[in-house]
Amino acid sequence: MKRVTILAKVDPNICTGCKICEKVCPVYAVKVSDRKSQVSEPDCRGCANCADRCPVHAITMVKRAEPFTVGVDVSRFDPGEIKELCAKAHFNPEQVLCYCVSVRAEEVAAAILEGCDTPDKISSRTGIRTGCSIECIQPILRLLAAAGIPLKPDLNGWQWYGQTVTAWTLPQEVKNKYGSRGFYFEEDKALLEQIAAIDPAQ
Repeated sequence: MKRVTILAKVDPNICTGCKICEKVCPVYAVKVSDRKSQVSEPDCRGCANCADRCPVHAITMVKRAEPFTVGVDVSRFDPGEIKELCAKAHFNPEQVLCYCVSVRAEEVAAAILEGCDTPDKISSRTGIRTGCSIECIQPILRLLAAAGIPLKPDLNGWQWYGQTVTAWTLPQEVKNKYGSRGFYFEEDKALLEQIAAIDPAQ
């Protein structure tokens, strides 16, 4: 879960309407209208992507008058379904996927079971990818793919929805080429599978 205590504030006298903020917001809380950025305060998750990337420094992060918490109550869902979805994505349910916000695989799985079918919806619901907003896209994509939800390019921004290679999808020709050079592809995969299979109850 994430406690949202700040929000993006735009100075319309400085904003040039370049749309960079709109493209880098992981939850699409920023839109440009009439050549000025406008922030949907209820949707902003305080990641500061827009403020960090604004070329004219028109956006600042300010304290919210009423902070709130985002997160999914995992206990509302069937533990078996959570475990099955995480296993398909090769994650342990208690594995931390977002270190900035401390979101675990089980919470992302619960958000998907709740109906979130795109990375921005999952980020808005759980807070994942609203810290550094860099590392967490791949685990989200893996869980969405494991749920059978098709991934498409992000046409609204710069957040391309393409998966990187994992231990389970590494081409055999790469393994053959580098397997004798100190890389332990199968051993690494076996270790990751052991981690994913650990029963949190034990």
